[in-house]
Amino acid sequence: MTGVNSSWIAQLLRFDRRGDTFVTSPPPAGPGPRLFGGMIAAQSLGAAGATVDPGKLPQSLHLYFVRGGRYGVDVELHVERTRDGRSFDTRRVTAVQQDAVILEMIASFHSPEPGADEYPTPAPSLDLAAAVAKEPDIEYAARFDIRTRPEDDSIFAVPPFWIRTRETIEDDPLIRACTLTFMSDFGPVPVARPSGASLEPGLGYAASLDHSVWFHRPYVPHDWHRYEVHPLNVGDCRGLVHGSLYSSAGALIATTTQEALWRV
Repeated sequence: MTGVNSSWIAQLLRFDRRGDTFVTSPPPAGPGPRLFGGMIAAQSLGAAGATVDPGKLPQSLHLYFVRGGRYGVDVELHVERTRDGRSFDTRRVTAVQQDAVILEMIASFHSPEPGADEYPTPAPSLDLAAAVAKEPDIEYAARFDIRTRPEDDSIFAVPPFWIRTRETIEDDPLIRACTLTFMSDFGPVPVARPSGASLEPGLGYAASLDHSVWFHRPYVPHDWHRYEVHPLNVGDCRGLVHGSLYSSAGALIATTTQEALWRV
């Protein structure tokens, strides 16, 4: 899947494959105690896609973050070939560190079909020309050019924001879908927080619980996209949000949902 001059995301998708088990080695340390969930999600999708006919493209994924992953410990991605159909393939991925499950994912892959192409086109909530450069304290965020609202002074990038990769990503639908999966985990947690909860580190505990992505249209990572995330519910220490990723032309590229645990 990767070559000598491959991109950073393609490097993350380089596995030691043993049948339908894919092994990857996280870096020895990182900015926080837990592995970035978007990275493990992207790698899980990449492992699942490696067992599917290349003509079938990622359609959706649904996952649970079972426990926090750790740096410096190999991750085994066990892929189960749940179903191979004429139009759809289904895969289940279990990510394991030292015999402990850290993630469970179900992913679907679909052969492209001709048909209606429709989506709502809401007015942008943030114009690119009015957005300002942001360097959030998020693992791997330096790989992306991010532009947020001028009043966003948090350590995160709080949607809505504009985002693109700083380097060109291979013209490979699976690698690009993995890139989208990776970056889709940047914005939901801060939006899911209860009203009045601070984003300052150390003033509470927050963690992603589950995450879903629906892939609607081709994604070009090095082009500008606008990520909108809206709160849906807060209760029982859990916040639920809904996200939409739009191209600069206004096309709906992907839809996301995430629920996050917030203890404040």
